[in-house]
This record gives sequence, structure tokens and C-alpha cells, in this order.
Amino acid sequence: MSARPAVTHDVLVLGGAGVDTTVYVPELPLPYADTYAVPPVVDRIGNTGAGVALGCAALGLSVAFADLIGDDPQGALIRRAMRGVDCRWGPAEAGTRRSVLLVGPDGRRTSLFDPKATPGERLAPDLYAGVRARHAHVSITDFGRHTYDHLDAMSVSTDLHDWNGLDDHHKDFAYRSDLVFLSAAALPRPEATMRDILDRGRAATVVCTRGADGCLVLTRGGTARAFPAAPLPGPVADSNGAGDAFVSGFLYGRLRGLPLEECVRLGARAGAHACTVPGTHESPITEAALLAP
Repeated sequence: MSARPAVTHDVLVLGGAGVDTTVYVPELPLPYADTYAVPPVVDRIGNTGAGVALGCAALGLSVAFADLIGDDPQGALIRRAMRGVDCRWGPAEAGTRRSVLLVGPDGRRTSLFDPKATPGERLAPDLYAGVRARHAHVSITDFGRHTYDHLDAMSVSTDLHDWNGLDDHHKDFAYRSDLVFLSAAALPRPEATMRDILDRGRAATVVCTRGADGCLVLTRGGTARAFPAAPLPGPVADSNGAGDAFVSGFLYGRLRGLPLEECVRLGARAGAHACTVPGTHESPITEAALLAP
């Protein structure tokens, strides 16, 4: 199969689209009961790659997206939700990824994730190798680790999410990316893990988000700097997708050539917006709102 003609985009996002089934529950953890009456259960586009792609597109960046999805109702939902993005789809043998999200009254969530993974599955290079982009963002799907060989001319970021600093699955992504995002949720010593990523990999910057406590940023040769979270623009509705929004806002600043401090501020502002909007991936912050005084 011949490669697609080369085109130019700001961001190429690889992998990470799925469908979230969101259930709003009275508390977390949810005590055992035979039945709970809950508000309407909603199916929405979800997962980190889709969140970053839609977030960047809402901010006015030109985005290409490539992923594997199933020939199923969930795959059709994703195609509809991402029709405004330049998407390149390959077939997922086991079907489209799915998550069931239990969301408590304070916006915290528990995710039950079904990756629909097939051993040896690959994202065909012809889906993305013809894309000329200023930056690539790689989701930590297993096939994502094999895309790095085709991204040599681009800067690359990834989000390790709640990595514990030990699991081997994440290491290819951690050590082969120029910009690494991760959460402090499972890290006993976040700064030590951040420094390990810099020491053993090619990253120049590592950003560790800490929810309401803001984030830590460590650059090569520097010391860790703490930044506060942005004020919430309204009541917390659902924290799902806040990390993806942070990444989108940060990348927007980076691709606009803004200083690191401003990239962090924009990421924090996008993440704060996400916490107040149900269905964040479908309603990401716009460029005008992000930059408003």
C-alpha cells in the first residue's frame, strides 16, 4: 500500500480513542449494594489521545489523528465525535476500547478500562508516516511504542498517567519522548522519577501533575519547580479529562513559542476548565476562553 501524500499539521496524535460510559454515583468508593438508582448513564468519546486531539483542535491548532478502532457502535461514535479532525483509522480486531467511569459528587472518578488489546497489533505506518507535523503526541497504547521509529523528524510528547515509575510498559514512552507528562497519583517520590526520566531518556522537560496541588516541572540540568493549580471557573462536575486538557493547553503554548511558565499556566487553566464541564472531550476549552483575561 502506498503512503498518503505528505501534509502539514501542528500536532499529530497517535492512538488513544475510546468510549467512556459515565455513571454518576453517590459516593466513591461505592459501597456494595445490589442496586443503585443513578442519573442518566451517558456514552461519550473518551481516552487520552482523543482528549488531546480534540483539545488541541478547539484551541485552533491543526491536528491529525491516527488510531485503531472497531467496526462497532463505539467506533461509529468516535468517528462522529472526531469528524472535525483529520483522522486516519485502522481496524482494531478486538473492537473499540471502552471505559466505565464511576464519578462521585466531588468530581473524582474511578475508571474501569477495557483496552481491547490484541497481542502483536500495530498501527500501520502508512496511516501517519506521510503526515508532516511540528509535534507528535503518542498515547501509551502498546502499539504506540512502535511508532517512534517513524517520528525522528518531530518533537514527541507522551502522557504516562498514573505510572508508578517501575512498570516496564511505560518505559519506552518515558525514555523516547522529548516532553513527558505524568501524574503523581502513584508516585511515592515524584521528583526522583522525573529525574530518572531525564537521566535515562531524551526528554528535556518532565511535567508531573498533582491535581488541586498544581504540578511539578523539571528541566534537564535544573531543579524541580512547583506551580499552583488554576482557580476553578465554576463548581467541579467531573475531573475526567482534566489531564488531557492540561496537555492540550501546554502544547498550545509550546507550539506558540511561549515561555515554559506560560505553557504551564495555560495547561493549568485548561485543566481547571475541564473539571467544571461534564463530557470534557466533547466540550474542550476554546482558544478565546483560554486566553481571556
